[in-house]
Amino acid sequence: MELLVLFGVLFLLLAIGVPVAFALFGAALATFAVVDIPLVVAVQRMAAGISVFTLMAIPFFIFAGDLMYRAGIAERLVKVADAAFGRVRGGLGLVDVGASMMFGAVSGSAIASASAIGSTMVPLMRDKGYPGDYAVNVTVTAAIVGLLIPPSHNMIIYSAASGIGVSIGDLFVAGIVPGMLTGLMLMTTAWLVAKKRGLPKGEFPGWKKFLVAAIYAIPGLLTAVIIMGGILSGYFTATESSAIAVIYTIVIGVFVYRSLGWAAFWDAAGKSVRTAAMVLFIIAAATAFGFALALLEVPAALAGLIAVITDNPILTLLIINIMLLMLGTFMDMAPLIVITTPIFLPVAMGMGVDPVHFGVIMMLNLGIGLVTPPVGSVLFVGSAVGKIPVTTLVKTIGPFYGTLILALVLITYIPWLSLGLLQIWN
Repeated sequence: MELLVLFGVLFLLLAIGVPVAFALFGAALATFAVVDIPLVVAVQRMAAGISVFTLMAIPFFIFAGDLMYRAGIAERLVKVADAAFGRVRGGLGLVDVGASMMFGAVSGSAIASASAIGSTMVPLMRDKGYPGDYAVNVTVTAAIVGLLIPPSHNMIIYSAASGIGVSIGDLFVAGIVPGMLTGLMLMTTAWLVAKKRGLPKGEFPGWKKFLVAAIYAIPGLLTAVIIMGGILSGYFTATESSAIAVIYTIVIGVFVYRSLGWAAFWDAAGKSVRTAAMVLFIIAAATAFGFALALLEVPAALAGLIAVITDNPILTLLIINIMLLMLGTFMDMAPLIVITTPIFLPVAMGMGVDPVHFGVIMMLNLGIGLVTPPVGSVLFVGSAVGKIPVTTLVKTIGPFYGTLILALVLITYIPWLSLGLLQIWN
């Protein structure tokens, strides 16, 4: 009965258009009322859910990502990627993926990447004769790479939700190879689709222009080097690195690129405050919902159900991946990380899966949900940027979906892709 109330209220509220955070909190309140627990407990769990020091990194990374966009870093990354890849058939598709990989390495946000790179690349690709659906599909799927390549604020959420203190630094290192692999696979797909559809190709601008573009892009790319170098060397924590990223971005935006003024700064600050508040409120509500799940012993029941179905690690990971992919189609990434990590991580660890490896699996898996209707936020950002209906995009996005699923399979069943670099470093 209690489970029926919990999920029934959640799905009812989502169905009538209530925002995810309020739906999660409403479902938790209804459940507490049924089991006769004081409703103030829900508020207490929400407060506890965001009273985690590592979560302070999230608003800073969001702010840094917005500042990077307004400072012109995205535009310079597009130029260097264009000089490197633009001459092959469908080259602007490869440029899009390459720029998204580089921007992901300095912003760590899929939505920021889709907005920043999409605002530059989609109009450019249209001007060069590329179909709008191709331009947007490449942009939104390439944005997912930013969830893997550090820094990623979703990895910080996973670390906090794990309950076992999974190292954020280890997660950042573990995401590098899977992120690069996924990006290269998407480049290959973009090239194959462009070749099949007979899309245009550009011309190599010459080594001089390539070197100039690369030199102008270096200050922006150094953001990732500073963040990772500082964390791995022990000079500062992941939380401190987020504040350093903001300061560094302001410095290069004002004094190096000279493109960041007061108006842009305050716009970025206002937008980042709203985005961070939304993300943290979702995390808080998801924590209350997760407490209700734990109270009803859902994690233990689900773990027992999986154990009854199979004790094979390969099949167990397959079942978990399918469940996460299904959940990702109708719920945003942040609440899913908070809710599902305490459920699935113990099951995976019981099968011998490293928690860092499982974190990388979750990042890509739930990232795919961001480009999957009906709640794919990155897909809707791309639709807005390209002014193309989502229904039109999903008709031709199939090859890119397939590539992301293949990358998920490889990352799931080849642990070395996530842990190899970490083992070498340690």
